[in-house]
Amino acid sequence: MPKPIVAVPADIREVEGAVWHASPNQYLKAALKVAGVMSFIVPAFEDGNEVDAILDRVDGLLVSGSATNVHPSLYGRPATEADGPFDPARDATSLPLIRRALERGIPMLAICRGIQELNVALGGTLATEIHEQPGIWDHRKPNVPERDHMFAIRQPVFVEEGSCIARYLGLSGEVQVNSLHRQAIAETAPRLKVEAKAEDGTIEAVSVIDAKNFAVGVQWHPEYWAETDTPSRALFQAFGDAVRDYAAGKASADTAPKPLAAVR
Repeated sequence: MPKPIVAVPADIREVEGAVWHASPNQYLKAALKVAGVMSFIVPAFEDGNEVDAILDRVDGLLVSGSATNVHPSLYGRPATEADGPFDPARDATSLPLIRRALERGIPMLAICRGIQELNVALGGTLATEIHEQPGIWDHRKPNVPERDHMFAIRQPVFVEEGSCIARYLGLSGEVQVNSLHRQAIAETAPRLKVEAKAEDGTIEAVSVIDAKNFAVGVQWHPEYWAETDTPSRALFQAFGDAVRDYAAGKASADTAPKPLAAVR
């Protein structure tokens, strides 16, 4: 059976005056090398994408992190310049894909911006500049040029025993992660279950309560060390297994004998 394919919503980037639909290499590489799946980057448009046509052609959805933030208007808050940068085309692409993938039971892994999009798509809200709140750590990425240092695993999160995340990671309790963000989940969407938190109470992982398939979001970055860090690898492998199972089910349905048309 050929490798299954996951959809990855693109970010809009401008390079030398040209607009690009792009996705960070670290997510696509982890999907290929660790999850064992191929990626199709979905162009980000504010309108015109046909969600079901996209999802008909893939076996999973990987919602990546980004340098941009979900626009506050999508969760009922006024927007300020400090809340940016924004990417309305990414919002308009990701949120419908998330909702429809859940309806169809398509496996989904949402990371960093992705977990925030998942929460907003299902009716939750976000907190901005969380490092300014009393008692909350500074979760922002270090101001260093080396990406390995920037994404170093250095922060504990506490995974709920018996949770989906605990099952996929093969452990619960304290797990060391690399969580880099200035926004976080504020009000959790009704359909989401909190599965891991940082020591300061920041929500670091969720699952979809009524999901028909693998559907989790993490605030940290398992994709960066997926080839060398055991928990990061385990999460991507679990996602890959769910995608392969879904693809196999589709293939089985496609090859099943069709009933003969009734003779009139």
